[in-house]
Amino acid sequence: MFGSYCGAQSTDSLASPAKDIPSKYYAKVDKKINSVDEQLTKKSIKYLAKFQRQEAKLQRKMQKLHPELVIGSAGEEYGALSRKIKSKAAPLTKIAGGEYNGHLDSLGTSLSFLKQFDGISGKVKQPLSSLNQLQSKLQESEKIKAFIAERKNQLKEMLSKYTNLPAGLKSQYDKLSKTAYYYSAQIAEYKKTLKDPEKIEQQALGILNKLPAFQTFMQKNSQLASLFNLPGNAASGDPALALAGLQTRASVQGMIQQRIAAGGPNAMAQVQQNLQNAQAQLSELKDKLLKNPIAGGGDGSDMPDFNPNSQKTKPLLRRLEYGFNAQFSKSSAVLPSGSDLALTLGYKMNDRSVIGIGASYNLGLGSIQHINLTSLGLGLRSYLDWKGPFGASKTKLLSSLWVSGGYEMNYNTAFKNIEQLKKYDAWQRSALVGISKKYQVSKKLKGNMQLLYDLLYRSHVPVSQPVVFRMGYNF
Repeated sequence: MFGSYCGAQSTDSLASPAKDIPSKYYAKVDKKINSVDEQLTKKSIKYLAKFQRQEAKLQRKMQKLHPELVIGSAGEEYGALSRKIKSKAAPLTKIAGGEYNGHLDSLGTSLSFLKQFDGISGKVKQPLSSLNQLQSKLQESEKIKAFIAERKNQLKEMLSKYTNLPAGLKSQYDKLSKTAYYYSAQIAEYKKTLKDPEKIEQQALGILNKLPAFQTFMQKNSQLASLFNLPGNAASGDPALALAGLQTRASVQGMIQQRIAAGGPNAMAQVQQNLQNAQAQLSELKDKLLKNPIAGGGDGSDMPDFNPNSQKTKPLLRRLEYGFNAQFSKSSAVLPSGSDLALTLGYKMNDRSVIGIGASYNLGLGSIQHINLTSLGLGLRSYLDWKGPFGASKTKLLSSLWVSGGYEMNYNTAFKNIEQLKKYDAWQRSALVGISKKYQVSKKLKGNMQLLYDLLYRSHVPVSQPVVFRMGYNF
């Protein structure tokens, strides 16, 4: 996949900088690539089989109504694509899926560059082989995506012949259409993962980029160099030839002015009108792509007619939301002032709903005159956050508001052993409902403020405050 390199500079003089790359770099890269490869293969087979079952069910329903409209079976194509994605394909000689991935290009070219050094070539062999294999799998996934899209369009055309489409057929086609969409979204998610370099990868590329020999190697052997005659590319020969045939800015501007002059006195007004129309269409297209980035690489046939769940294609760990919050209470005749310090773990069911659990520790603070840290008990929590209709508001305040609710049990007594916690009647129960404001603090950190009302506060002994205010962070 990547070419070999022989430079005038001795490899011995480059061996020292190359050896500065952490030894665990190669194993880390291989693990990451194999993980994506495994998941890509597994999901491709799963979605392909699911789409085949849904198509077969749709065609059986149509067979009963109008046998003449049923299209031919594609069982052999399904089987061939499934076997191909599972097999070890030959290394690629072009960019997988027709899409350029800058990080994969740099990663593969750097591994090929390191292969020339004694003592390192053995470490490079496995990750480079895994990378070539993954590139092949990505290309096969594009073939599966194209096949599924073709079958879906054939079925859609067939169903369009119905004057009144039966509800059963429409329901089955909608399921099939969702499967096609989510497979495309899943492939896009894997590609996004591959575009996100880990810290150790950035460190290795930082070391190599300081070497002039590596920069020359990149110019001659990278995938980008194979797409364009980059200056210094061996395929281009004379660097000046890399620009041969390209139009300069001056020549383009001159050609535009000649065309406008030939159009008459109203030509400029017409050009400006066309530019305004083009800008309006681009803005409309941009809005569609922002709402559905998966359809960006297609002809619009992937644009869903339902509200997609972007969390569906993410791995479990990326759907988890970790949190911390604190709640402070005033002192009373029975209890000193204290703070509930809680850790939470949420699961993003979709883009608008998070369900989770948590545990809290009630720490007594004493008073301003006499600070005394004591253990006042612990608590168990469950909660649900839902982004309500006002979440779509253009007002910044309303757009960050969530409806929150939860059920909690608190043991408000110091305990010495686990047996004490088994007394169910000793736990104080709370049913909370209210609103939460979530705001972005940094790229990975979100702030969270909650104002909640306890529906069971009157049943507490002593009666507690009905309103609860909490502040915390999620990441």
